[in-house]
Amino acid sequence: MADAGARATSDTGNQELSVPASAAVCRPSGCNPPGSQDFGFVEGQNFEFEYAFAAGRFDELPKLASDLVRRPVAVIISTGVGSGLAAKGATSTIPHVFLSQDDPVKLGFVASLNKPAGNSTGVSLLTAELAAKRVEVARQLMPKARHLAYLMNPLAPEAPRYLQEIEAIARGLTQELVVVKASNPEQIDAALAEVNRQRAGALIVGIDGYLFSRREQIIALAARDKIPAVYDRRPYATAGGLVSYGEDLSGAYRQIGVYAARILKGEKPADLPVVQSAKFELVVNLRTAKALGIEFPPQVLALANDVIE
Repeated sequence: MADAGARATSDTGNQELSVPASAAVCRPSGCNPPGSQDFGFVEGQNFEFEYAFAAGRFDELPKLASDLVRRPVAVIISTGVGSGLAAKGATSTIPHVFLSQDDPVKLGFVASLNKPAGNSTGVSLLTAELAAKRVEVARQLMPKARHLAYLMNPLAPEAPRYLQEIEAIARGLTQELVVVKASNPEQIDAALAEVNRQRAGALIVGIDGYLFSRREQIIALAARDKIPAVYDRRPYATAGGLVSYGEDLSGAYRQIGVYAARILKGEKPADLPVVQSAKFELVVNLRTAKALGIEFPPQVLALANDVIE
């Protein structure tokens, strides 16, 4: 998990926007959060964005969040459950804009989605609910597979719940599931070797910022061992992964930028309802499928939002 801190200044006064985050909240071309431009915030002019990465070390997150509070900052943005919990624990007064892969009400970020109360608001992803669809895609790709594999990062705060859910899905389908765990590069190597040793029909890569940061390694190992793999977001597929299904995160990141900018303009998080992600995308990579000797079923191709040829 790559977690970050950022600082922003405004011509309306010295303001800082700080982010303990699990993914970049800015475009690759620059650190101006999408959506903030609409409110007059331009990175490098009246807005500065800095990152301080925890690189998967979840125990570093509380310190990162506390450092931001001590500065003090104007807004804290979190784009992961761990960083969100760290921000929540560090302050109850500084506005907090989150991107949450888990229920923000259950996590204690907000009192309700429509009326957040407190100092937090943001975007709620239907991440866990999409697990069943990823299992379905894996089974459609390899209908004769005796068992599937699931790769998870055991250090992630949300990992136990994700594991419970995917195990429940597998049980409901009478599908055997091999669970492999990794939280560093060496363990990723060992986990993929175990998937190959177990001859799993397909691999489902768990939702996790750290695993995402190691996507090139995971994709390369899957290609080497000819393991069909299903991922949770587009960059996996565009980097050579076989198929991804998940939220269209570009819209979620834009909403984060919009809310952060509105707060910097004077609005309160308690008055901004939590937005629920409702746009999903299926991306398939035909080049990778050909290399693996796999043909996508027509029903999968028919639903694909993007086909990489």
